[in-house]
Amino acid sequence: MFVGNGLRYSGVPDVRITVLIPAHNEEAGIGAALAALSRQTHRPDSVIVIADNCTDDTAKVAAAWRAEVAVTVGNTDKKAGALNQVLADILPRLRDHDLVLVQDADSQLGEHFIEAALEHMDARPELGAIGGVFQGEAGAGLVGYLQRNEYARYARDVRRLGGKCLVVTGTAAMMRAGTLKHVSRARLSDAVPAGDGRGGIYDTTVLTEDNELTFALLHLGYEVLSPKECTLVTEVMPTWRDLWKQRLRWKRGAVENCFQYGVTPVTWRYWGRQLLTMAGVAVTFIYLTSIAVAIAADGGVSLQPVWMAVTGVFILERVVTVSDRGWRHMVAASTMFELVYDIFLQLVHAKAYADVILNRERTW
Repeated sequence: MFVGNGLRYSGVPDVRITVLIPAHNEEAGIGAALAALSRQTHRPDSVIVIADNCTDDTAKVAAAWRAEVAVTVGNTDKKAGALNQVLADILPRLRDHDLVLVQDADSQLGEHFIEAALEHMDARPELGAIGGVFQGEAGAGLVGYLQRNEYARYARDVRRLGGKCLVVTGTAAMMRAGTLKHVSRARLSDAVPAGDGRGGIYDTTVLTEDNELTFALLHLGYEVLSPKECTLVTEVMPTWRDLWKQRLRWKRGAVENCFQYGVTPVTWRYWGRQLLTMAGVAVTFIYLTSIAVAIAADGGVSLQPVWMAVTGVFILERVVTVSDRGWRHMVAASTMFELVYDIFLQLVHAKAYADVILNRERTW
């Protein structure tokens, strides 16, 4: 079902593409992920579903789709540890020009994803990883709707930048086997953080292993790209509580990755974004506090032309940046109802910064 179709890549007709899908209790979604792989215009040669500490029928569903199933042994390091176990087994058997595609079990690749990624890899040998441009799946009410708007804005930004991205996300990433071997050697030689200390590709000591791997690739001289043609659909968090936990992990992990690597020619941009985010959090709370004080003192808020103009620019930005979703979503964005979501994310950021500063225990 997943047999490659023999298209040439880098002048080598027999390049192998191996897909790895780490999965913990994903029986409900793994079938959709595998179905999307079976529809690829350039199909992978092998698909390995990594059943990590599963207590459901993830492995059974994967086997029904004729995917290979690898069951982790004694893994306590979640996704990163599961991937490291399988990569340690398969990388020695792969040639440097062979390709490994790692994707989340809750994501479905667009049918041209692999074909487009191959074309970019072929054209640019300096690429260390090809990521995806994702949109959120349907459902989950208001919280799902807001995430889909957020992802649409992210996709628009990446597209406008010609595929340049800060992070190759864990939703889907294609890398050469030779690049992964380079990362392993670099960890053993301390050229990048050692991670699990055994040359594991993914750092098992961090909250955001995909962000850290991006840092490692950039420090080793590679570039990363998320081409507009490499599309996929991914899960949205179904509740505000789940979204809070996800974003807190993302944000705290990103901050800790910056401290992990320090200030370097690669990370200064990431440090700059963190400082801007901190400033945004401070400005938001000052703004809201000033409104509350004005209402308490005067019984209302007077409209000032300058602030009205600023508000108009903000509304225009909200409307234009969600244009990919259609005019109905643009009209909805003009009401500024998404301000609730922005404040929610600011609270997450504030909590993440506090947790890092106070060195609170990390949970996932």
